[in-house]
Amino acid sequence: MPSQAERRAATTAAILASARTLFGARGFEAASIDDIALAAGVAKGAVYHHYPSKEAIFLEVLDGVHRQVAETPPPADLAAITDPVERIGAGVLYYLVAVSGDPATRRILLIDGPVVIGWMRWREIDDRYFGAQAKLGLRRVLGAEATDAQVDAATHLVMGAVMEAALVCAVAPDPVSVARDLVGGLKRMLSGLRR
Repeated sequence: MPSQAERRAATTAAILASARTLFGARGFEAASIDDIALAAGVAKGAVYHHYPSKEAIFLEVLDGVHRQVAETPPPADLAAITDPVERIGAGVLYYLVAVSGDPATRRILLIDGPVVIGWMRWREIDDRYFGAQAKLGLRRVLGAEATDAQVDAATHLVMGAVMEAALVCAVAPDPVSVARDLVGGLKRMLSGLRR
């Protein structure tokens, strides 16, 4: 017989899985708590027992999608790139295609995410998953003599550019083509930072 913790974990997993499917297909506004409960095979009261609001469910789904994108291994050829500007460009292209190429991921992360949880909270989550990688890459571009303040400033600016690129890709008819163009511009910009 499953323990209380196991039942709780199974219920929350079912709620999150159904919510992710519905948020990805319909969007946050069109997916109701009733819809989520029905798809999860639980009572509406069970949803509210585990989550105080639809926004709380969405926040957990959004975080899970970010985590999935961050934890998906990039193509093996990306690791072989030694030039830091080219490596950042390849990594950003991989990220942009990952977040804008799949309609459900695009809707959750880029279209509904900033609106539902707010721009600042959305940026904090994105930074948690991708900020350290960006900082490491920019340290390589700027060189060993760059100060921590210079690396931090460049990281904020580049992360802002990448977030804007992601939002542009989210509404583009051909996000992959647009991502390639944007990454070309990013690489030209990063080349100017080299020491």
